[in-house]
Amino acid sequence: MRSIGTRLVALMLATIGYAFAMPSVSSAEVGGFHLNVTPYAGFITWAKETNLQDKLTYGGRLGLGFGKYLGIEGTYGISSTQTQTGGGFRPYTSTFGGPATVSDVDFTHIAGDVVLNLVPNGTVDPYLTGGYSSTEFEIKDSTANNSKLSGFDIGLGFKLHFSPRVALRLEARDMVYKWDDDQTAEGASDKSQNSIAYTGGLMFSLGGSSKQPDADLDGVPDKKDTCPNTPAGCVVDATGCPVDSDGDNVCDGIDTCPNTPKGATVDATGCPVDTDKDGVFDGIDQCPGSPAGCTVDATGCPVDSDKDGVCDGLDQCANTPSGARVDEKGCPMDSDGDGVPDGIDQCPNTPAGARVDKDGCPIEVSVREQEMLDKGEITARDIYFDTGKATLKPESEKTLTEICTILRQWPTLQIEIQGHTDSQGSNAFNQKLSEERAAAVREWGAANCQGGNAANYTSAGYGETKPIATNKTAAGRALNRRVSFKIMNPEELKRLKERREMLMKDSTGK
Repeated sequence: MRSIGTRLVALMLATIGYAFAMPSVSSAEVGGFHLNVTPYAGFITWAKETNLQDKLTYGGRLGLGFGKYLGIEGTYGISSTQTQTGGGFRPYTSTFGGPATVSDVDFTHIAGDVVLNLVPNGTVDPYLTGGYSSTEFEIKDSTANNSKLSGFDIGLGFKLHFSPRVALRLEARDMVYKWDDDQTAEGASDKSQNSIAYTGGLMFSLGGSSKQPDADLDGVPDKKDTCPNTPAGCVVDATGCPVDSDGDNVCDGIDTCPNTPKGATVDATGCPVDTDKDGVFDGIDQCPGSPAGCTVDATGCPVDSDKDGVCDGLDQCANTPSGARVDEKGCPMDSDGDGVPDGIDQCPNTPAGARVDKDGCPIEVSVREQEMLDKGEITARDIYFDTGKATLKPESEKTLTEICTILRQWPTLQIEIQGHTDSQGSNAFNQKLSEERAAAVREWGAANCQGGNAANYTSAGYGETKPIATNKTAAGRALNRRVSFKIMNPEELKRLKERREMLMKDSTGK
């Protein structure tokens, strides 16, 4: 089945491309209400199942234009042709065959269409058309096979204007129709027939307005206007181009803020924009988004005299020591309250009340912390559980808090919390009990040791496998029942000890 087809698409693309390449001149569509008369001649190529020979056609079109873009028109066209050799007296190709004769056929085409002009202000104006279509076939040798079919047509073409009132009109129109039930019963195709009429003629326009167009209403005719589509209200020069005295891309006449500084971003009225309200216009401002209240330099960038990350104007604590972390007001933070600001404090999480040196590190070391520094672990026998269970007793709270205070100061150490039992009970029971008790201590730390690095803590149970005393006496068994906090990265502890010793030496001068 042939529809508009490859030739129609190629014609449309070539036409539209040519139209947009042409400058707008005075030879354009007539405006206002007007009458169009178009006598035409052309050639019809019939659909495959239409049993007619391709022949010349001629006729006329009468239309009404409602301005430059839209119109309606009626078409009356005729063609004298013949059936195909071997097609006999039917206007359609029948699956039943037919006599090997040729019959004369008169074809009449009547249509009522809407016309849409795509570039009405151009010398070349492509257009689309479509609407109701009636096709009539009169077989001279067999009037019984005459047929009148209703359908629709769709077409495209272009008008080449010699003047607003005279144009060469070239068109390709697809006449779409279907054979009726009687004809399909006689072997005609039940598909839509797409027969193409290629026509050309002269269009004459009567009435309406043919004044030289000025599409953008800037007072310069389109023919002379080198800057079409000028915004309404703009002052333009003799060529129709907007005048912009201060070079801010908003034309005089619309610009309500003349003499804008060079480089400044402006709004639709030509006034400079200052999005962050810092007194330096966007476009000149090299630091957009400055916080409200910040003191800025000539380029719009915040000034931060003490380099603490909080700009002057918002900084409530000027002259912050270099390296100190500050809050949103620019004041130094001291999380552990030891008098040394965070960022400078080399020993965060110092216990409350502890004496520290200039780097924030405690001068005094507790017995348990010294054990950790010397042995690489802290052993606690005063963490108590219910007998045979992993439930922590309240009296363990003091010891756990003390150990938490120590370990918080060493956040990079990796600690394994180890559970140990005596030999009473079965090996399996003691192994399980030691694992559960170690896990209970780790869970306590995760819930209660704020500031500790919980990700660096693991737990393990060793049951009765690592005694440090005899299990034959009550005193020995008491020593074996313990919780140890074992450092698993001793090289890190060594590094931290050496650093602390150096800091201590610097603070005392010895």
